[in-house]
Amino acid sequence: KQWYQRRVRGAKSMKVVDGLMIHTGEPKRMYVDTAVRHVLLRQGVLGIKVKIMLPHDPQGKVGPKKPLPDHVSIVEPKEVERKIEQPYSELAEKVVEPAPPMSMMSK
Repeated sequence: KQWYQRRVRGAKSMKVVDGLMIHTGEPKRMYVDTAVRHVLLRQGVLGIKVKIMLPHDPQGKVGPKKPLPDHVSIVEPKEVERKIEQPYSELAEKVVEPAPPMSMMSK
């Protein structure tokens, strides 16, 4: 019997992540800038992928004008004084009196 040891040089990858990155939908197309470069070395090919998320820019010079869809801005309500002269209910319906029967109208 012979035993062979096979040396396999599989592809190795490293991931370096910092901060928030969007992965799907229309915001990804607007906010994420990607670049891919391949470098030929003696040992083989080295590939580099870079994804950069652009900041929101209201002027549209550095990043997209449109804000992220999950961005929530809370606006304080205006203070309005209202004098209530007579209490009333907005949900109450008007009471419609039923019409008298036809037999009483002919008399």
